[in-house]
Amino acid sequence: MKIRDVPQTGSLGETVTYKNRFGLIRRRKIIPRDPRTRVQADRRSAFQRARDFWGTLTDEQMLAWDTVAGKRRTRAVLGQSSPLSGYLLSVHINVHLAMLGLPMATDPSPVPAFPANPTVRLIATNTRGDVSLKLQVSAKPVQYVLVFGAKPQGPGVSRVSDYTLLGVLPDPDGGLSNITDLFAAKYGPPPVGKRIFIQTIQQIDGWQDHPKTVSARVLAP
Repeated sequence: MKIRDVPQTGSLGETVTYKNRFGLIRRRKIIPRDPRTRVQADRRSAFQRARDFWGTLTDEQMLAWDTVAGKRRTRAVLGQSSPLSGYLLSVHINVHLAMLGLPMATDPSPVPAFPANPTVRLIATNTRGDVSLKLQVSAKPVQYVLVFGAKPQGPGVSRVSDYTLLGVLPDPDGGLSNITDLFAAKYGPPPVGKRIFIQTIQQIDGWQDHPKTVSARVLAP
């Protein structure tokens, strides 16, 4: 339920309080279902490996991470944030690398200047029942572009918040990257009448840019 109270966040007893676009929300605490999917398992494995990797660094390498992290801050909660630690930054960057099967970084790389996200739009085509999903891109992608997808939604839905990593953007052909197989591997063939939501995130040396969201409705042939 929506409440009127001092700004707050977190859990207390059997309730959880948080802020969203509608205001301050309080609900009963629910233990989320843990389906232990392959993506979840890969993410947890990468996180543990990144944590363990921190302990293999030299004091000089840890200091280098602390120096870079000290110039960045944690995400603000209730208007408050704090300097990021070298440990958290190292794990954050190396999880991204590990998820792609790349070697983890012993030293922090410079923060990259990301170009504009090259994703233009999502194109859903239905040729005699054969549905394909393609992302139109305006330029050659940077080092990596990660593709995230959400469950198929009703045609009138305008936004979703729950996305799952589908994979790395395939090389474009004529300005179009075919992501049909990536999507189908997670959610099955795109269903007719549903709206498909895709997010793309650029990644360079483990650093990630802000996501860009596109969607398309799968029409009947």
